[in-house]
Amino acid sequence: MVSSIPLRPHSHPRAEERRQGRRVSKDAPDCTREPSGASFETPAARAPQDEGGAESGERERIAARAAAARVADPEIPVLTIDDLGILHDVAIDAAGQVVVTILPTYSGCPAMGVIALGVEAELAEAGFSGARVRLSNTPAWSTDFMSEAAREKLRAYGISPPERGAGKRALFAPSASVACPRCGSEDTERVSEFGSTACKAHWRCLACREPFDHFKCI
Repeated sequence: MVSSIPLRPHSHPRAEERRQGRRVSKDAPDCTREPSGASFETPAARAPQDEGGAESGERERIAARAAAARVADPEIPVLTIDDLGILHDVAIDAAGQVVVTILPTYSGCPAMGVIALGVEAELAEAGFSGARVRLSNTPAWSTDFMSEAAREKLRAYGISPPERGAGKRALFAPSASVACPRCGSEDTERVSEFGSTACKAHWRCLACREPFDHFKCI
Protein backbone atom coordinates (compact mmCIF):
# COMPACT_ATOMS: atom_id res chain seq x y z
CA MET A 1 0.00 0.00 0.00
CA VAL A 2 1.44 3.29 -1.01
CA SER A 3 1.02 6.01 1.50
CA SER A 4 0.35 9.46 0.21
CA ILE A 5 2.45 12.28 1.55
CA PRO A 6 0.70 15.61 1.49
CA LEU A 7 2.62 18.11 -0.56
CA ARG A 8 2.85 21.70 0.54
CA PRO A 9 1.77 23.94 -2.29
CA HIS A 10 4.53 26.08 -3.77
CA SER A 11 4.28 29.69 -2.77
CA HIS A 12 6.04 32.76 -4.07
CA PRO A 13 8.80 34.03 -1.71
CA ARG A 14 7.17 37.42 -1.48
CA ALA A 15 3.74 35.89 -0.73
CA GLU A 16 5.34 33.77 1.97
CA GLU A 17 6.94 36.82 3.54
CA ARG A 18 3.63 38.67 3.46
CA ARG A 19 1.90 35.62 5.04
CA GLN A 20 4.39 35.72 7.88
CA GLY A 21 3.65 39.39 8.42
CA ARG A 22 6.90 40.79 7.15
CA ARG A 23 6.80 44.00 5.06
CA VAL A 24 8.22 43.62 1.60
CA SER A 25 9.51 46.63 -0.30
CA LYS A 26 8.22 47.00 -3.82
CA ASP A 27 11.80 47.66 -4.92
CA ALA A 28 13.10 44.44 -3.40
CA PRO A 29 14.67 42.15 -5.99
CA ASP A 30 12.64 39.23 -7.18
CA CYS A 31 15.06 36.32 -7.20
CA THR A 32 12.61 34.04 -8.94
CA ARG A 33 12.26 36.22 -12.00
CA GLU A 34 13.76 34.79 -15.16
CA PRO A 35 16.51 36.79 -16.88
CA SER A 36 15.02 39.18 -19.39
CA GLY A 37 17.70 38.48 -21.96
CA ALA A 38 19.10 42.01 -21.83
CA SER A 39 22.89 42.09 -21.56
CA PHE A 40 24.87 44.68 -19.68
CA GLU A 41 28.50 45.44 -20.42
CA THR A 42 30.94 46.65 -17.86
CA PRO A 43 33.38 49.34 -19.08
CA ALA A 44 36.13 46.75 -19.12
CA ALA A 45 34.05 44.42 -21.29
CA ARG A 46 33.39 46.99 -24.00
CA ALA A 47 35.54 46.67 -27.10
CA PRO A 48 37.93 49.58 -27.50
CA GLN A 49 37.34 51.87 -30.46
CA ASP A 50 39.65 51.42 -33.38
CA GLU A 51 41.60 54.66 -33.39
CA GLY A 52 44.68 53.19 -35.03
CA GLY A 53 43.27 53.60 -38.54
CA ALA A 54 42.42 57.26 -38.04
CA GLU A 55 45.83 58.00 -36.56
CA SER A 56 47.57 56.16 -39.38
CA GLY A 57 45.56 58.10 -41.98
CA GLU A 58 46.46 61.41 -40.35
CA ARG A 59 50.15 60.48 -40.32
CA GLU A 60 49.95 59.64 -44.03
CA ARG A 61 48.22 62.94 -44.76
CA ILE A 62 50.89 64.91 -42.89
CA ALA A 63 53.67 63.04 -44.70
CA ALA A 64 51.98 63.64 -48.07
CA ARG A 65 51.61 67.34 -47.33
CA ALA A 66 55.27 67.62 -46.36
CA ALA A 67 56.23 66.00 -49.67
CA ALA A 68 53.98 68.29 -51.73
CA ALA A 69 55.23 71.36 -49.84
CA ARG A 70 58.77 70.71 -51.11
CA VAL A 71 57.82 71.43 -54.72
CA ALA A 72 59.43 74.66 -55.93
CA ASP A 73 57.73 77.28 -58.05
CA PRO A 74 59.14 76.92 -61.59
CA GLU A 75 59.19 80.69 -62.18
CA ILE A 76 60.69 81.64 -58.80
CA PRO A 77 62.70 78.58 -57.71
CA VAL A 78 63.67 80.06 -54.33
CA LEU A 79 60.02 79.72 -53.27
CA THR A 80 58.02 76.55 -52.70
CA ILE A 81 54.33 76.27 -53.46
CA ASP A 82 53.80 76.22 -49.69
CA ASP A 83 55.67 79.55 -49.35
CA LEU A 84 53.40 81.06 -51.98
CA GLY A 85 50.20 79.68 -50.46
CA ILE A 86 49.41 77.77 -53.65
CA LEU A 87 49.27 74.47 -51.74
CA HIS A 88 45.72 74.71 -50.43
CA ASP A 89 44.79 71.26 -49.15
CA VAL A 90 46.02 67.68 -48.88
CA ALA A 91 43.50 64.95 -48.06
CA ILE A 92 43.09 61.16 -48.14
CA ASP A 93 39.97 60.05 -50.03
CA ALA A 94 37.73 57.05 -49.26
CA ALA A 95 39.88 54.81 -51.46
CA GLY A 96 43.00 55.74 -49.49
CA GLN A 97 44.49 57.88 -52.27
CA VAL A 98 46.13 61.25 -51.71
CA VAL A 99 44.30 64.23 -53.21
CA VAL A 100 46.18 67.54 -53.41
CA THR A 101 44.41 70.81 -54.15
CA ILE A 102 46.40 73.74 -55.54
CA LEU A 103 45.32 77.30 -56.32
CA PRO A 104 46.41 79.15 -59.48
CA THR A 105 47.95 82.56 -58.90
CA TYR A 106 45.76 83.84 -61.74
CA SER A 107 43.58 82.33 -64.46
CA GLY A 108 45.67 80.79 -67.19
CA CYS A 109 48.93 80.75 -65.24
CA PRO A 110 51.23 78.55 -67.37
CA ALA A 111 53.17 77.34 -64.33
CA MET A 112 50.27 75.36 -62.86
CA GLY A 113 50.71 72.38 -65.18
CA VAL A 114 54.38 72.13 -64.29
CA ILE A 115 53.56 72.47 -60.59
CA ALA A 116 50.98 69.66 -60.80
CA LEU A 117 53.53 67.35 -62.43
CA GLY A 118 56.07 68.29 -59.77
CA VAL A 119 53.62 67.46 -56.98
CA GLU A 120 52.81 64.07 -58.52
CA ALA A 121 56.52 63.24 -58.91
CA GLU A 122 57.37 64.32 -55.35
CA LEU A 123 54.50 62.26 -53.91
CA ALA A 124 55.46 59.20 -55.97
CA GLU A 125 59.03 59.46 -54.69
CA ALA A 126 57.68 59.65 -51.13
CA GLY A 127 55.72 56.43 -51.67
CA PHE A 128 52.30 57.86 -52.53
CA SER A 129 51.63 56.35 -55.93
CA GLY A 130 48.38 57.18 -57.69
CA ALA A 131 48.05 60.59 -56.02
CA ARG A 132 45.73 63.09 -57.71
CA VAL A 133 46.28 66.83 -58.10
CA ARG A 134 43.25 69.04 -58.61
CA LEU A 135 43.14 72.71 -59.53
CA SER A 136 40.65 74.90 -57.68
CA ASN A 137 39.67 78.55 -58.10
CA THR A 138 38.00 78.63 -54.69
CA PRO A 139 39.21 80.40 -52.72
CA ALA A 140 40.75 82.80 -55.19
CA TRP A 141 44.48 83.02 -54.55
CA SER A 142 45.84 86.30 -53.23
CA THR A 143 49.35 87.57 -52.54
CA ASP A 144 48.17 87.83 -48.93
CA PHE A 145 48.51 84.02 -48.86
CA MET A 146 52.28 84.39 -49.10
CA SER A 147 54.18 83.87 -45.86
CA GLU A 148 56.55 86.42 -44.38
CA ALA A 149 59.39 83.99 -45.03
CA ALA A 150 58.42 83.98 -48.71
CA ARG A 151 58.58 87.78 -48.86
CA GLU A 152 62.04 87.78 -47.35
CA LYS A 153 63.18 85.13 -49.83
CA LEU A 154 61.87 87.27 -52.70
CA ARG A 155 63.73 90.32 -51.46
CA ALA A 156 66.98 88.36 -51.09
CA TYR A 157 66.47 87.00 -54.61
CA GLY A 158 66.24 90.53 -56.02
CA ILE A 159 62.44 90.74 -56.37
CA SER A 160 60.42 93.37 -54.54
CA PRO A 161 57.65 91.55 -52.61
CA PRO A 162 53.97 92.59 -52.86
CA GLU A 163 52.26 94.71 -50.24
CA ARG A 164 49.61 93.26 -47.97
CA GLY A 165 45.90 94.05 -47.88
CA ALA A 166 45.59 95.95 -51.16
CA GLY A 167 42.21 96.71 -52.73
CA LYS A 168 40.68 95.15 -55.83
CA ARG A 169 42.25 97.71 -58.15
CA ALA A 170 45.78 97.02 -56.95
CA LEU A 171 46.47 94.99 -60.08
CA PHE A 172 45.76 97.99 -62.34
CA ALA A 173 47.22 100.86 -60.31
CA PRO A 174 50.91 101.44 -59.55
CA SER A 175 52.02 100.75 -56.01
CA ALA A 176 52.29 103.85 -53.86
CA SER A 177 55.77 102.91 -52.74
CA VAL A 178 57.99 100.13 -54.05
CA ALA A 179 61.34 99.77 -52.33
CA CYS A 180 64.38 98.61 -54.25
CA PRO A 181 65.27 95.09 -53.07
CA ARG A 182 68.97 95.86 -53.60
CA CYS A 183 69.57 99.15 -51.81
CA GLY A 184 66.23 99.66 -50.04
CA SER A 185 65.57 103.08 -51.59
CA GLU A 186 61.98 104.04 -52.35
CA ASP A 187 63.10 106.38 -55.12
CA THR A 188 61.92 104.00 -57.82
CA GLU A 189 59.82 104.07 -60.96
CA ARG A 190 57.87 101.55 -62.98
CA VAL A 191 59.30 100.84 -66.42
CA SER A 192 56.80 98.26 -67.67
CA GLU A 193 53.57 96.69 -66.43
CA PHE A 194 55.02 93.27 -67.19
CA GLY A 195 58.39 91.92 -66.13
CA SER A 196 59.91 88.49 -66.57
CA THR A 197 56.47 86.92 -65.99
CA ALA A 198 52.88 88.17 -66.10
CA CYS A 199 52.63 88.30 -62.29
CA LYS A 200 55.58 90.71 -62.01
CA ALA A 201 56.18 94.28 -63.20
CA HIS A 202 59.51 95.76 -64.28
CA TRP A 203 60.86 98.61 -62.12
CA ARG A 204 64.03 100.68 -61.87
CA CYS A 205 65.76 102.19 -58.86
CA LEU A 206 66.75 105.84 -59.37
CA ALA A 207 69.18 105.70 -56.46
CA CYS A 208 71.36 102.72 -57.37
CA ARG A 209 70.19 102.65 -61.03
CA GLU A 210 69.51 98.92 -60.85
CA PRO A 211 66.48 97.33 -62.55
CA PHE A 212 64.34 94.85 -60.63
CA ASP A 213 61.07 92.96 -60.73
CA HIS A 214 58.18 93.78 -58.42
CA PHE A 215 55.73 91.02 -57.60
CA LYS A 216 52.29 92.44 -58.32
CA CYS A 217 49.80 92.67 -55.50
CA ILE A 218 46.75 90.57 -56.34
